[in-house]
Amino acid sequence: MEKLTCPIVPNFLLGIAGGIQYLKLKKASKHPRKEQEKTLRAILEYGKNTEYGKEHHFDAILEAATADELFARYQQAIKPTDYEDFRPYVNKMKAGQADVLFQGRPMLYATTSGATGEPKWIPISEKYLSDIYGKMNKTWLFNFLHVRPKVYAGKITSVVGKQIEGYTEDGTIYGSVSGFTQARCPGFVKKLYTCPSCVYNIEDYTARNYTLMRMSIERNVTLCVTANPSTMVEMQHNVDIWFDDFCDDIEHGTLSHKIEVPADIRKEVEPYLKPNPERANELRELKKKYGTVTPKLYWPQLQLLTTWKCGNTKIYLDKLEGTFPDDMFYQEFAYFASECRAGLVLDDSNETVLFPHMHYYEFKKAEEFDDPKARFYQLDELVPGQMYCPFVTTFSGLYRYNMNDILMASEPLFGTTPRVHMVSKVNGIVTITGEKLYEGQFVDAVKKAEQDLQMPLNYFCGYANLPKSCYDWLFEFTDQATSQEAAEKFAQEVDKNLKKANIEYEAKRNSFRLKDAQVFRLQEHSFQMWKTGIINRTGQDASRFKPNVLAQHEERHQEILKYVLKD
Repeated sequence: MEKLTCPIVPNFLLGIAGGIQYLKLKKASKHPRKEQEKTLRAILEYGKNTEYGKEHHFDAILEAATADELFARYQQAIKPTDYEDFRPYVNKMKAGQADVLFQGRPMLYATTSGATGEPKWIPISEKYLSDIYGKMNKTWLFNFLHVRPKVYAGKITSVVGKQIEGYTEDGTIYGSVSGFTQARCPGFVKKLYTCPSCVYNIEDYTARNYTLMRMSIERNVTLCVTANPSTMVEMQHNVDIWFDDFCDDIEHGTLSHKIEVPADIRKEVEPYLKPNPERANELRELKKKYGTVTPKLYWPQLQLLTTWKCGNTKIYLDKLEGTFPDDMFYQEFAYFASECRAGLVLDDSNETVLFPHMHYYEFKKAEEFDDPKARFYQLDELVPGQMYCPFVTTFSGLYRYNMNDILMASEPLFGTTPRVHMVSKVNGIVTITGEKLYEGQFVDAVKKAEQDLQMPLNYFCGYANLPKSCYDWLFEFTDQATSQEAAEKFAQEVDKNLKKANIEYEAKRNSFRLKDAQVFRLQEHSFQMWKTGIINRTGQDASRFKPNVLAQHEERHQEILKYVLKD
């Protein structure tokens, strides 16, 4: 391959646009309390004439003379909120009503799983999309350039969600924010992507993954972006399975008909496909020489990979180790959710720099999360090394919104502002690869399976099996003669119910990132034996022993496995 040189156009344009935003971030981070006051005032001003703003007297809150008074009035007027507090307002917006949570109507909705069977619909305002998300993206792209000047010398592989999943009753788009913004990116950036945005609209995940990697493996990729490292594991699995087909397609400039790609998307992809026998032969030679062809072989000049590296996604890092170029820069994706893009990672640490001039943040100490009288801390009050639960207020109509996450405040400070990194979801929500499975959803899914299949249980529980990217379902059937085959069918019914209850669980299962559950039959009285063993070992008060039915507790996971039936 030719030696990389710094590209003039993207480096110049992103250097200016992103550089300006980066300097604004540095300035804001020197005085976080002052910026947080300004930001909260701006959000309340933006929403004061809305239905929610009038109901909660934003105009009176804004009369506060000082930052302390503003924060205090805000906390008094609005209790900490969860999504279900906002659902009635969002339903009005979906029906076409304007000025409900923010000025005007949403540009789109981001859909994500909720605690009930119905998904969350996160409204995205035009202001949030352009002034917050857009400017943060410019900072992000600039930072890639800052850490690796040749990052835009080749092509970009980016794995995003489907831009348009559908439309609400008033005609507003719902889908992926990342997919939506990528489709609207500047032309000079769009030219760098290995495939057009239509590829992410392919419904069949096998076909989508095939198309993405067939087009990406042909090109000299220098930047790879995807939130979840499990996606890269799945992409490489795709390469392992289809490598010879990729080579044939690349040689002839085709897209295999072994996969189901809609005709309209095939037509849109065709201009990107030209016969390239030289590249096909290069790839075949790599397979002959090395057997398994990994990214360090087909993307040897890759400058930067960014994925999540914190929380339980760390388990996938082992699977990626040694498969990418040794001199590649591997950057944490940052603390990021559908509800709020809280900040960015700007260096080689895993620490997210929060944006005090774009969102308003409040924090509870993690150990005081369930205490309604516990104090809320401001951004400038965070103590490095302490764990907190964040609550955010945004320009998209979320006010004191509970993110249900546990973060660790960390150093070094950015300006005078502590950084943070993700530790885990709050108790009651389990995630292996981004599915955010609620304990209540699991309980309901099992109960429905019991009823529908007439297979009663004495006890059941589930654990995240991170190394195998699946769940372990453990069932104590009332009928101890229940066969393993019958237990597997019961688990399939639970899986079907969970797909209906949780759209992200369904997406992760359909995309193969979340594997089939492992199913175990438990001995009679397993719960009692398990409980007794833990209490005897720990000295825990038996009256307070309330283990989660769904959890990620590795030690207890191993202990309950002691009571699995042996064939």
